[in-house]
Amino acid sequence: MIADVLAEAGSRMDRAVEAAKDDFATVRTGRANPQLFQKILVDYYGSPTPLAQLASINSPEARSLVITPYDKSALRAIEQAIRDMPNLGVNPTNDGNLIRVTMPELTQERRKEYVKLVRSKGEDHKVHLRGIRRKAKDDLDALTGEISDDEIARGEKELDGLTRAHVDEIDDALKRKEAELLEV
Repeated sequence: MIADVLAEAGSRMDRAVEAAKDDFATVRTGRANPQLFQKILVDYYGSPTPLAQLASINSPEARSLVITPYDKSALRAIEQAIRDMPNLGVNPTNDGNLIRVTMPELTQERRKEYVKLVRSKGEDHKVHLRGIRRKAKDDLDALTGEISDDEIARGEKELDGLTRAHVDEIDDALKRKEAELLEV
């Protein structure tokens, strides 16, 4: 019973750490990275659709991206969605067949803003991990009548270790992203 609760919490925490890493990848650095555009939703015939489902995204050069839509009628909607995306600061150009996005050079001030943004996202993901821990602890507490208090205490100790390991993983990813952002 305790092992099931811990296994469920561990798998949910693993997914939360992966979500944090994906979220960090969407924050722009000095280089053009197709992952920056993964969370952009395009209004495609009235429904919000992820850009990755509407177009291929390539990086031919260090600071430029080329977006080739599968459906040419979506060009204007894709261009507008990119322009409206906060924290990118890019101006896409549309030549009728594809969209070119040139990433401007980051200023030191903008880099510091991005570091603050990444730290905020990191804290949000750590709060989510603590929420998973709280739910697992409640599940362990619900087993009080069926299992001895010593086993529940041992399970809670394992849960704390599991949480600590996942928080450390997020912190490591956060440090790598900060270093990447501050690299000139």
